[in-house]
Amino acid sequence: MSTVESNPGKRVLRPGDAGYEEELAGFQTGFTRRPAVVHAVTCADDVVAAVRQAAAAGLRVGVQATGHGVPGGAEGGVLISTRRMDAVTVDAGARTVRVEAGVRWGDVVAAAAPSGLAPLNGSSPGVGAVGYTLGGGLGVLAREFGYAADHVRSLDVVTADGRLRRVTRASDPDLYWALLGAGHAFGVVTALETALVPVARLYGGSLAFDGRRVDPVAVLRAYERWTRTVPDRLTSSFAVVPYPDVPALPPVLRGRRVVSVRVAYTGPAAEGERLVAPLRELGPVLADSLRELPYAESHTIHGDPDFPHTYYGDNAVLSELDVDAAAGLLSLTGAGASPMTVVQINQLGGALARSAPNSVPHREGRFLVRVLATAGRDRARARLDPALALLEPWTIGRAVNFVFGAGDRRRGLYGPGTRERLAGLASRHDPASLFGGV
Repeated sequence: MSTVESNPGKRVLRPGDAGYEEELAGFQTGFTRRPAVVHAVTCADDVVAAVRQAAAAGLRVGVQATGHGVPGGAEGGVLISTRRMDAVTVDAGARTVRVEAGVRWGDVVAAAAPSGLAPLNGSSPGVGAVGYTLGGGLGVLAREFGYAADHVRSLDVVTADGRLRRVTRASDPDLYWALLGAGHAFGVVTALETALVPVARLYGGSLAFDGRRVDPVAVLRAYERWTRTVPDRLTSSFAVVPYPDVPALPPVLRGRRVVSVRVAYTGPAAEGERLVAPLRELGPVLADSLRELPYAESHTIHGDPDFPHTYYGDNAVLSELDVDAAAGLLSLTGAGASPMTVVQINQLGGALARSAPNSVPHREGRFLVRVLATAGRDRARARLDPALALLEPWTIGRAVNFVFGAGDRRRGLYGPGTRERLAGLASRHDPASLFGGV
């Protein structure tokens, strides 16, 4: 068993205090948040104290680890900053890992790799492991293993009554169900234990095409047909990224609209090559990073940006991908569109469609369309809202983790039955709506 940890002292900060602005800073820079109190916590006891103080003052509570999301519930209230709670404990024999609330996925991947194990992390190593998992967790190996939430063994959570509880499926099946899918509404999770999978290497990377030489819609049409032929061990996505013509970018990207297909496959590399062969025939390739690689390099498949910036995003979970409708979306978000807008389409299905004892919604979806604009709310919505409206006939809901500051954060997140059950549990565990409800 191996443990890595570092916990300096707790601080309580208010507007005007030295360090207040720095504590609020996160990956998302486009939305200002002005909590009345910031608790920079270092342990579960600190979280208990912060929640009790917030409840006594009648202030709502938000949580921030890495700042990829927007803790709107903390506006004028209490923000609990968990970034210092960064212990990672791997039990290689049990194939599990315990992560504290501020841990980033990159640290979990690095801790598990020496044992030939992998977590069900997402594409970016800088994202917080706990928040990602509470929202479901659509990862690099999702179609083979399902959502990250499906593999959680236990959660340590401070509920609205100021109690620290260890929740398992056996100890409290209702709260366990609610936390994994809607955890933000039920308390502050200070740590969780989850399973690791025996994956040390994979075949993965991306095929990138120049959108001026290859029609993005033709690539998408071929991609949609291709997804119907691949095994569940292969997880993939399609993306279109219009890069500005600026000197800071590599020459190969400047001014180009890059169309790419990203792949992660846990089978033999030779079989992976056979599976992607049809994609190589779609046209001249701008860049090809498909290869056998250590799982510790899985973040290179998507190459997500690692620097803080402004963005606004929304998504749609689809029953089917109508390529003609998606073509309209690509047109509205295409070359010359302002602000710069990124489209990503993830194939779902496989293990993601299997039932699990949690509240992760819309498992019947076949694709997830994510649209993200590098701008503030008003400019971004003017571009994104009409684009996503084209997909409404096939939209069954939205994914919790990919609502980045978008409008009504609750609309479409859960089906009626799930929402009613969550609301009932929230009224029991948080009657004063300390954490903002569902």
